[in-house]
Amino acid sequence: MGFFTGSSPFDPMTVLADEFRCISMDLRNAPSGQSSGPLEADRPWDAFADDQLALMDHLGIREFMVMGFCIGGPMIWKLLQRAPGRILAAVLAQPSGHRAEMPDQFYQGNIAGWGTAFRARQPQVTQYQVEAFLNTMYRANADFVFTATRAFVRSCQTPVLILPDDIPAHPYVVAMESAMLAPNAQVSLYPWKDPKERIPLAVRHIRSFLRANGPR
Repeated sequence: MGFFTGSSPFDPMTVLADEFRCISMDLRNAPSGQSSGPLEADRPWDAFADDQLALMDHLGIREFMVMGFCIGGPMIWKLLQRAPGRILAAVLAQPSGHRAEMPDQFYQGNIAGWGTAFRARQPQVTQYQVEAFLNTMYRANADFVFTATRAFVRSCQTPVLILPDDIPAHPYVVAMESAMLAPNAQVSLYPWKDPKERIPLAVRHIRSFLRANGPR
């Protein structure tokens, strides 16, 4: 919960907890987290999906809805590929995506930021391993949403709500292209974070979307 409080426009763990059971995973090797695990350089996004689905299995939850900020966008598209029958609806807020005019921003930014901090905590991990991991994440499929093709998004029947942003890491063009391709997509108002008085309106849209697509 501390992560959402410090880095997101609002904290879904508190804002939505009055109506929904909210579960947040301690992401493997996240800077502010307590979980650690191997860097699976050949399948980084799938490794994250393994962890997320394993948590739901551990809790005995078959069907669920998902919401993610920033990197949560690519993670959600990967989950929708891996477990389409389990995810009832998805909310992608300020999703990350590939920006053609800044093609290497995620790799370079994470080498300097996450990679340096991670190696300080895990000195047995080599710089080569960090580079290989991030290369697969952000360079091997440097297009669109990193984890899914346009053909997959076009075929995805899961209801999706997208809240676009437009900063270097959250390209508006990619968010809107995803929304246009996905057959059951909705888009929030834009901009929805500025001024801050608009955030409650975006939250109401999220709440109504989840109500409409939750368990029957």
